[in-house]
Amino acid sequence: MGQPKRKQSKARSRKRRGANNFKAPQVSTDPTDGSAFMPHRVNPSNGMYRGRQVLDTEL
Repeated sequence: MGQPKRKQSKARSRKRRGANNFKAPQVSTDPTDGSAFMPHRVNPSNGMYRGRQVLDTEL
């Protein structure tokens, strides 16, 4: 059986193992207009956060 000629670095091992953890982001749906947004963040389409208007989305 072949033997490695050099020690594999920690970063190289962690990059390989970390690639197995990629998954799709979680999304929530807004109850007012049904748009999808990231949870615990302001909805960029209407500027609402936890039922309150926090951003002005008018142009």
